[in-house]
Amino acid sequence: MNIEKMFEHGDVDQLVRSILLLENEDDVRAFLTDLCTPREICDFAQRLQVARYLDEGEPYVEVQARTGASSTTVSRVSKALNGEFGGYRRILIKLEDQEQGRA
Repeated sequence: MNIEKMFEHGDVDQLVRSILLLENEDDVRAFLTDLCTPREICDFAQRLQVARYLDEGEPYVEVQARTGASSTTVSRVSKALNGEFGGYRRILIKLEDQEQGRA
C-alpha cells in the first residue's frame, strides 16, 4: 500500500485522530494495551531506541548489540530517520526538549 494513500482511508484517519485525543500517559498506556500486543509495543519501543542511538551517531553494529534489533530493523529505522516524512526526527527533538526542560 502506498504510504501517502494509506492516510486517506477513513479508518486510518480515525486512528490518527484517536491518538490526538489521548490526554496523558495513562490514556496512552491504556490505548496501546488495547490496540497492540505486548510484543508490538516492545517492537515500537525498540525502534524508537534504535532511532535515538542512530541519531546520536552510533554505528549500526553497536546499535544492534545495544538494542537486540536485527540488521534489517536498524537499516529500516535509519532509512526512516533520514527519510522524507521525519516522524522519528520530530519525536526525538521533542523528547530532547522535554529532557532538557524546554517543553
